[in-house]
Amino acid sequence: MDFISATILLFMIMDPLGNIPLYQVVLGKLPAERRRYVVIRELVFAYAILCMFLFAGETILGVLGLENSSLSIAGGVVLFLIAIRMVFPAQHGQLVDDNDNDPFIVPLAVPFVAGPSAIAALLLLGSRYPEQMWSWFAALSMAWLAAAVILVGTEPLMRVLGKRGIRAIEKLMGMLLIMVSIQMLLDGFSIYMQSNLSAAL
Repeated sequence: MDFISATILLFMIMDPLGNIPLYQVVLGKLPAERRRYVVIRELVFAYAILCMFLFAGETILGVLGLENSSLSIAGGVVLFLIAIRMVFPAQHGQLVDDNDNDPFIVPLAVPFVAGPSAIAALLLLGSRYPEQMWSWFAALSMAWLAAAVILVGTEPLMRVLGKRGIRAIEKLMGMLLIMVSIQMLLDGFSIYMQSNLSAAL
């Protein structure tokens, strides 16, 4: 895993194109000038949460007594479920509260951007390759910035691509994420088997 692949992975996990209709549903009742402010505010919260998990990942793993193998397997499972939802989307109305016109942190920041799969990926990167922490921070920043540009410019992008174009791109990203999640599962099982074999010998 290097800077470029980590950036692409985090961008796909954040799924800004798939979040466009979700953001529109949640913020549909707000005036246009208020909507942009809320989107930027929630993106900043999401970035702060993701940075916290990136830099405090080793501490969190130590407190919970987790190993790299279990984290890789768990991250792969969560990422697989997220990718399946991207390829075969459910009704988005279940994820929002119609009575909350100006949502705070939930659900726009968490889990739409800073979701469990993004957190798991950052924990995995930080714990397995701690010497590259600043590369992961740069990758996170680049992925978040790209997602932010897309989500802040939601309305022009919807006019250019249309709903069908956005759905096609999201499904393609979902297929790529499925392959990434399978690789994470295989890596986790490989690490687990190697550690057990070393302990047995």
